[in-house]
Amino acid sequence: MQSQRAGFSEKNCIFSKTAGVLNIGKQIEYWINSAKSDLDTAELLIRESRYIHGLFFCHLAIEKAFKAHVVKISGQIPPKTHNLVYLLDLTRMDIGRNDEDFLGILMKYQLEGRYPDYNPVIPTEEKANVYLNKTKEILIWIERKL
Repeated sequence: MQSQRAGFSEKNCIFSKTAGVLNIGKQIEYWINSAKSDLDTAELLIRESRYIHGLFFCHLAIEKAFKAHVVKISGQIPPKTHNLVYLLDLTRMDIGRNDEDFLGILMKYQLEGRYPDYNPVIPTEEKANVYLNKTKEILIWIERKL
């Protein structure tokens, strides 16, 4: 049965299966396009000195790009997790130690967006821009692997 809420249609839903088969192409497209949109949002927020919120969106962009890659290699809907290191493991990609450490840094900022009791140190403008640029590099790297 199709839901009629807010224009939702099973036919157009990327999470639905047709005849038991997941539409891998639509899944990958959804995750990577959403990652790029989140990166644009991160850039806008950081430009407006909203560093913590901007870095939350940096985390989100990488999370979604990893999920696109998980779909590619597994043919399954990615797990509902925000843990970048776990998602990286699922992708089977070798990102390098420095970039893996960077994922740990971004993890601090995703917590603030979801758990208001957690208060990370607000980065300087310079540091926020370094993190933004690193996010862009990683996102480009992940997309090339798709």
